Amino acid sequence: MKDQQAMIPLDQYHEYPPDTMRQRAAGFLADMQRRRSVRDFSDRPVPRDVIENCIRAAGTAPSGANKQPWFFVAVSDPAVKRQIREAAEAEEREFYARRAPQDWLDDLQHLGTDWQKPFLETAPTLIVIFAQRYGLLPDGRKTKHYYVPESVGITTGMLITAVHHAGLVSLTHTPSPMDFLTRILKRPDNERPFLILVVGYPAEGVQVPDIGKKPLDEIATFI
Repeated sequence: MKDQQAMIPLDQYHEYPPDTMRQRAAGFLADMQRRRSVRDFSDRPVPRDVIENCIRAAGTAPSGANKQPWFFVAVSDPAVKRQIREAAEAEEREFYARRAPQDWLDDLQHLGTDWQKPFLETAPTLIVIFAQRYGLLPDGRKTKHYYVPESVGITTGMLITAVHHAGLVSLTHTPSPMDFLTRILKRPDNERPFLILVVGYPAEGVQVPDIGKKPLDEIATFI
């Protein structure tokens, strides 16, 4: 019989009175309603410790069997960002010209996107998130990972939230395919690129599409 995992008291949990919970939930909602994806970034550098703490916050996400099947590569080197941009634009050019179905192109039209991705060079930091299909022990043996897409999706959402909470803006970017990221960033075979999160300050005078989010009754029901 396997030994049970050591248990410790939940001594960092804080319960709040209902009125305080309401205030905190409403305040958090108001803060997150200000979050917008942007495509025009300033080149102002972001302090590294801010990025580090955002990644640490993302790393607190729950995961299948606590395997934490993610890895983050924070890129600020201009030469590496240029390589990523060139490779991404090559894939995006092919996507927009040949691979994308027309309905997808129609849905993107109001956002004003195309194959050109200058933000991959202009933004001070790219955080590339990799999903680990399986783990590797120091002796080279493989360990199984569970619910990898779900776990990595959760940590990505928490990273986006942490970046916004810190006072920065971000953009999710998923060129397809993304294998070039494995090559450029020299990641091992057990990892697959999941998403590029472009992070920084918004460019001066930046504009965003006039879009909204679905109301509560269109995204939830209470039983």
